[in-house]
Amino acid sequence: MAVEVIHEGATILLRLSNGPVNALSVGNGFVGDIMAKVRLAVSDPACRTIVVTGAGRMFCGGADISDFDGDPAQIGLLRDLIAAVEDSGKPVIMAIHGMALGGGLELAMAGHVRIAQAGSRLGLPEVTLGLLPGAGGTQRLARLIGAGAALDMMLSGKPVTAERALSLGLVDQLVDGDVVEAALEVARNAPPLRRTGALPVPADLGEAIEGRRAKLRGGLSQAPTRIIDCVAALSDDLAAGLALEAELFGELMRSEASRGLRHAFFGERTVARIPGLSGDVRPREVRHVGVIGGGLMGTGITLALLNAGVPVTMVELRADALAKAEASIRKTIQRDVEKGRIDQAVADARIAAFTPATELDALSDADLVIEAVFEDMGVKKQVFSALDAITRPDAILASNTSTLDLDAIAALVADPSRVVGLHFFSPANIMRLLEVVRGRETAPDVLATAMAFGKRVGKVSVVSGVCDGFIGNRMFEEYLRQVWFMLEEGALPQQIDAAMERWGMAMGPCRTMDLAGQDIGWAIRKRRAVEQPDRPYSGVIDRICELSRFGQKTGKGIYVYPDGRTAEPDPEITKLIEDYSAEIGLTRRAISDEEIVSRCLLALINEGARIVGDGIAYRPVDVDMIYLHGYGFGRERGGPMFQADLMGLPAMLDRLRTLAAGRNGWAWTPAPLIEQLAAKGGRFEDLNIQG
Repeated sequence: MAVEVIHEGATILLRLSNGPVNALSVGNGFVGDIMAKVRLAVSDPACRTIVVTGAGRMFCGGADISDFDGDPAQIGLLRDLIAAVEDSGKPVIMAIHGMALGGGLELAMAGHVRIAQAGSRLGLPEVTLGLLPGAGGTQRLARLIGAGAALDMMLSGKPVTAERALSLGLVDQLVDGDVVEAALEVARNAPPLRRTGALPVPADLGEAIEGRRAKLRGGLSQAPTRIIDCVAALSDDLAAGLALEAELFGELMRSEASRGLRHAFFGERTVARIPGLSGDVRPREVRHVGVIGGGLMGTGITLALLNAGVPVTMVELRADALAKAEASIRKTIQRDVEKGRIDQAVADARIAAFTPATELDALSDADLVIEAVFEDMGVKKQVFSALDAITRPDAILASNTSTLDLDAIAALVADPSRVVGLHFFSPANIMRLLEVVRGRETAPDVLATAMAFGKRVGKVSVVSGVCDGFIGNRMFEEYLRQVWFMLEEGALPQQIDAAMERWGMAMGPCRTMDLAGQDIGWAIRKRRAVEQPDRPYSGVIDRICELSRFGQKTGKGIYVYPDGRTAEPDPEITKLIEDYSAEIGLTRRAISDEEIVSRCLLALINEGARIVGDGIAYRPVDVDMIYLHGYGFGRERGGPMFQADLMGLPAMLDRLRTLAAGRNGWAWTPAPLIEQLAAKGGRFEDLNIQG
């Protein structure tokens, strides 16, 4: 952490250096140091102008987000710095390269001249953290570029290019070469003091506010509404607008939505760290990947890899299935061209990197092979036995299994240390989660390679140990168990789905299983009925499956799908559910939406706590990231374990004990970890810090 002071004649150059993104940290004293250096430059009689730039690859990536977990008042020091820059009696020129985001752009807007290097990006992404620009951004950006353009930037959170920033008026000059040299040249001519905060209220204010309010959508986060409120408060009284912005920033900072979004932001970075893995462990090089299986999953995995620039050989033993998979891959890539996501040259390169084959021998030189065949232990064992003979001894063998015992699969390989689980989520080319399963014998460098590979193909990779269902599906099983119980007790599918979707799930559980295929869940329940006879399910869902209603793919499941896509309640299923309740002697009762959400959430939390306690997940945050990125858990809700901390573990434990005394109470036995943490006033977050 340093602010380098360089004297260039009558100009003082301040170069900001604080880690990889030059974060404007109040907590570590960096903002205070910048303030001190600015004041020294302003008071130096030999200094006529000041240039501010960033060290390394960018101007400034924004405020230090960890500062937001403290007292909102401490952000006041950043506001004071920005005011000091704008009020300087000497011209301050901002030399922007790389990125100027969040607080970094707010600092840049306080300068009197902004010069940007071509290719740099500028933006205010605070809305993605459930916040608003809290250091003058809502008041200054609209004055610079107009209310409509400013609101579009702040409400989307997306940065604009330097070229676009120039056309908007956000920057004053664009340079291809050394931006600092260009700024020093401007400084030598002592530009006028054009203070952003003194610019007039934009003429499009009323129209812009009305138009953006009309487009607001509901949601847990109030950040979009508050951003509009701040811009609507623009007036000749800058101080009043800044005061409102600071007040609303503090309100948002304390909100559940922002806390959840910040938890997600840090969580995505935390899960990339593997506890106990030596820093000397280096990932292996992966240049060529084999994918076995041309079905929906194998095709999705192949697309995900091709989109990341990874050459892929797909092996599908059936020629007709291989042709179908290849056609689907080509069609999907070409569709990206038609939608403007990529150009034809990129599409051609991706297709050229794809090699179809009908023999496993085609994988003899692959660095990594991913098996994506039918979820059947016998089939997978057969594949791995063959791979052990065909592949190089140093090739990594990965299974895409979602529930099966990876150690049993690895036992078929002479060197089980080269086996790892790579559980992609469908559709694999869209879903961001990759569950990396560490087997009992998985080598450290194989695990490190899997994590690095996940990052390379754009996934949020989370490590899981071996158990039935790993982290995500093991928890989902308990979630569904309660859903099926509630159906027989008095709820209907459409009520359960609507309640969970209103709360924040992307899709309700009944619709989710119809989409995934009810036959898949049915097969798992049959297996577990043998392996875990002490943990029964409601039989109501099996009755639906016995009618060959397997979901959207068959046109009927829990719902009917008249157009092949849209779920509609079916009176036949309503009658089936009600008849089943009568058959087992249950008097149906009214189940509130609150009870639905509570039971579903508690089921996830309790099993998540068991998983952490068992060492299957390293940390509670690993569980949260799996649910945010693989199961449609609302990002603003932070994840199941984050929600547990919000509830308070003692209160949650009381609720579990109450449920454990009721019907099917065996399913509610509190996880030992919850009891341990509740007894000492702990939180799951404490384990994230330790991990």
